[in-house]
Amino acid sequence: MANTLSAKKRIRQTAKRRLRNRSRKKQVRVQIKKLAALMDAKNIPGAESALRTTIQTLDRVAAKGTLHRNTVARKKSRLMRKLNALKAPAAA
Repeated sequence: MANTLSAKKRIRQTAKRRLRNRSRKKQVRVQIKKLAALMDAKNIPGAESALRTTIQTLDRVAAKGTLHRNTVARKKSRLMRKLNALKAPAAA
């Protein structure tokens, strides 16, 4: 158990940050699941708009430091590749 005031404050700060980060990560997961559902349904216009909101959410989470910027870049890249692969047969 923490004895000093600074250690007690650290515990309080960590608890707040953990809740905030969990909320942000959950938001990202929900957005990605919505996008995946639209892609599975082959709803390309809906998936494109969902991808835009997902990318905005990912960028916001990276800016806040919850997720590393390279992790966010990797997720965005993979989502874009999936959408482009979905659009390719439709264009051909």
